Amino acid sequence: MERITSKTNQLVKDIKRLITSSKERAEKRLFVLEGARLCFDVLNSVYGVKYFLITDEAYARYSYEAAKLEEKSEKSFLITAELAEKLGETKNTQGVFAVCAMPEEKNLLGDKIIALDSVQDPANMGAIFRTAEALGIDGIVIYNCCDIYNPKTLRASMGGVLRLTPVKSADLVKTLEGLKASHKIYSTVPDSGAKPITELDFSDPCVCVIGNEANGVSDEVKAASDGLITIPMMGNAESLNASVAAAITMWEMMR
Repeated sequence: MERITSKTNQLVKDIKRLITSSKERAEKRLFVLEGARLCFDVLNSVYGVKYFLITDEAYARYSYEAAKLEEKSEKSFLITAELAEKLGETKNTQGVFAVCAMPEEKNLLGDKIIALDSVQDPANMGAIFRTAEALGIDGIVIYNCCDIYNPKTLRASMGGVLRLTPVKSADLVKTLEGLKASHKIYSTVPDSGAKPITELDFSDPCVCVIGNEANGVSDEVKAASDGLITIPMMGNAESLNASVAAAITMWEMMR
């Protein structure tokens, strides 16, 4: 493995830009994983690894997994603890980084689908992916959402983003209309006049739309839906956090 020690190294600068800039990630079609668990999760994914960077201490601690990731990577580098701190976005970096290539966009979805309409919080997005994978959701459609390769999203997903590649929609209404022949389309709303989610039969193929944190599902998407559904609430809160609403919705879809 090559060794990098200089903070002015061009590769280090390029990787830092990938970590901090959504625009850079989109242009280069690359993103960065940080931390032992996320980086080694990529060993069991379809993602290609362009660069693998690790400190001597981390290599000694994770020698088996590090050797496997070194084999999978196009290039691997040993870096100093100081460089790991420079690159790291976490409070106490583990000194393990992987620069991965974004996969080809996915088109196939399956029977049970979640669609995200303008979800903007990276932590919410990551939590939704984590729950979707855990509950066995077949596919996720994302429209006008935050970058799924944002470091916060990747961490919150606990590797879910690596294993549940979404379909990106340029027009959610058109995407949903294209699914109507085979799926029932439901939009989730905080409205007591909508049908309680607990009364729905989700045995047939369906899509449930989760809306933006502040504004909910757009009027256009609601109009394109077969029905509006709501999560019954006994307390005084007007609505639920987007990731919590998604988790409850997905549980009802899959049970």
